[in-house]
Amino acid sequence: MKHSTSKSRSNIFWDFFASVKLAIILLIILAIASILGTLIPQQQGADQFASRLSPRMFQVFTSLDLFDMYHSLWFRVLLGGIALNLIVCSLDRFPATWKRFTARPEPDRTRPFDGLPPGQSCQTDEAPEQAADRVGRLLQSRYRKIREKEAEGNRFFYAERGGLSHFGVYFVHLSVLLILVGGLVGSFFGLEAYVNILEGEETDTVMLRKDMHPLKLDFHVRCDRFTVDFYETGAPREFRSDLAFLVNGKEIRKIGLLVNHPVEFMGVTFYQASYGAAPGKTVDLRISGPGDSVTAMKVESGNAVDLPGGEGTFRVVDARGDIMNMGSAVRISVQPANTNETVDFWVFKDGEQALSRLPGPMRQSRKFNPAAFKPYTFFLDDLETRYYTGLQVNRDPGVPVVWVGCFLMVVGLFFTFFTSHRRVWVRVLGTGTGTRIDVAGMANKNPVGLERELEHLLRDIRRTHN
Repeated sequence: MKHSTSKSRSNIFWDFFASVKLAIILLIILAIASILGTLIPQQQGADQFASRLSPRMFQVFTSLDLFDMYHSLWFRVLLGGIALNLIVCSLDRFPATWKRFTARPEPDRTRPFDGLPPGQSCQTDEAPEQAADRVGRLLQSRYRKIREKEAEGNRFFYAERGGLSHFGVYFVHLSVLLILVGGLVGSFFGLEAYVNILEGEETDTVMLRKDMHPLKLDFHVRCDRFTVDFYETGAPREFRSDLAFLVNGKEIRKIGLLVNHPVEFMGVTFYQASYGAAPGKTVDLRISGPGDSVTAMKVESGNAVDLPGGEGTFRVVDARGDIMNMGSAVRISVQPANTNETVDFWVFKDGEQALSRLPGPMRQSRKFNPAAFKPYTFFLDDLETRYYTGLQVNRDPGVPVVWVGCFLMVVGLFFTFFTSHRRVWVRVLGTGTGTRIDVAGMANKNPVGLERELEHLLRDIRRTHN
């Protein structure tokens, strides 16, 4: 009794996943999910869309992982369900297909010749043996798996080709399965990140888009040069990054990266995604001191520089291309010679205009006073600007699997739609006054093509006799 229950449960499971209806339902759900994934911005691109949602709808979208659908648990389960359905369907139907493929009908079967139309027979004045030898040679030149049998002085032939057409659907199933597996491999083990690199600098760390955590690569990438061309309207026409890839400090490859022309290195693909400007290391300053003295100097960010009167040192500890929409600014940190307490303040390039935008209490703060360290007043003349290149970084180990799946799909579709399993029987009968040759056939599809093939075969049989 227990054995019967176990077997019944096994059949229920097998029948459920072997159902074509289940396959249709899962594919419909996959299509709907794909449409949603196209309409709803994913990952970083979802911020603007999410800001237009109500708090309740935002919670629903977040709980369903609709902003990162292709990495969500439910989408992976859906792909796994489709894969399992394909496997069970294929295994359930394969034995019958294999039986049809390996079947070897007897050459002297009479059923294929039942109701044979007159157009599939011809009469010759040859002896049966001579006609049979000629028919055998012709079949050998066109078909595979030729079988021959002699019975009561008559000769019978069986030939076939296109047997692999039975497996076309299995090639398609396998291709879809590989594409799904490739997608799952990319989902679990893939990499989607970005990195900004200043001209002349290098890095081995990228930021993951999903959780914004840093990830170290197995190599360094350096931006040797960045160039951008503009249209007359000011819109960017083309921007290019000259990249170098280094392994253990040794330069391995140098290549130019353009938009829509990605570069791959050690399995990681880089795309030119964006660019921008960032402050450089060189700052041009003027320092006015006692007696209307003015000292101009060019300093490097982070380096300690002596004050003109030797009262201590100062450093540029921060530089911004635009701070609070008030233009370029640097943060100066002065270290007096006679105390350990530092004096920090911001210096704007357009000082008076920038400070006029601040509220009254902030204008009175020493933090925004370029004369905070007496008797000196600092002025920012220029701030070096360097371009940085914004790179999208992807690694998808499932791509080769997907490509194999695409190739197998083409093969499967070719066998499915452009080939058929054709079986041909030929019997050579002695009539006393000559020989009659009958031709019959069967095909698993494309009966019109089979009829045309039999006509050509019979025509060639007549022609070789003449």
